[in-house]
Amino acid sequence: MIRSMTGYGKGENEAHDRRFTVEIKSVNHRYNDITIKSPRFMNYLEDKIRKTLTQKIFRGKTDVYINFETFSQDDVAIKMNEHIAKAYLAKLNHLELTYGITSQSKLDLVAKFPDVISVEKVEEAGDVIWETLLPALNSAIDNFIAMRETEGEALKEDIFRKSDRIKAITDTIKERSPIVVEEYKEKLKNRLTELFDKSPVDEQRIAQEITIFADKACVDEELTRMYSHIEQLKQIFASGDATIGRKLDFLVQEMNREANTTGSKSNDIQITQASIELKTEIEKIREQIQNIE
Repeated sequence: MIRSMTGYGKGENEAHDRRFTVEIKSVNHRYNDITIKSPRFMNYLEDKIRKTLTQKIFRGKTDVYINFETFSQDDVAIKMNEHIAKAYLAKLNHLELTYGITSQSKLDLVAKFPDVISVEKVEEAGDVIWETLLPALNSAIDNFIAMRETEGEALKEDIFRKSDRIKAITDTIKERSPIVVEEYKEKLKNRLTELFDKSPVDEQRIAQEITIFADKACVDEELTRMYSHIEQLKQIFASGDATIGRKLDFLVQEMNREANTTGSKSNDIQITQASIELKTEIEKIREQIQNIE
């Protein structure tokens, strides 16, 4: 399915008294730029996380947020620095002897001093952490992709409507082109007749001028390519390729080139206006394509 480059997904998993919450969000980007924000103790897992993401996410500026909670008492350890505690106690004893200051409880005082008692996080078991994280990560990726696909289908329908409009405008130009030549022929004959005071006009000379004009104003080749590009656009969507954004971007450039050439060749106001409409619709498609993965 077609995917937009903007999306959001969230996944959670709880096991082994630990809970992971993973959120993924993305915006447009030319390449596949993934930023992972997780607790520092999980830095060693970043490569695994990135590989899991890049298997299913191919383009866009993607931010991944990983939140970790633990409910296990085994994940923390209370530690006492006996060396620092003895040093504090020695100083308290010195104060008592020197200044006659007494304390009801030296234990309370020493325990409150910095670095005497500390709470440290026990290093997590790598396999347990990954087994708990992976279901949350996969769930977030699946929800993220589902949203991208929903938006992608909406983009596809809108682009198809605009491509139908481009075909209709191209049909109008195709119908108008032969009429322009005939109108030019009639105008040329009338002007020559007026110039030579209604004397007989050299039909061969008129035919030469018409041939030169028709050759310069002919847009058959451009229109043929435009029809081909419209068909290619639909074929690209039908291909099922997960990364069609770049192909469509190139194709739209070609469509815009044909519209520009058609407008520059034309000496007819109606075809010129139609060429402007073509470029307007093509630009709308280009803007939509910027959001396709």
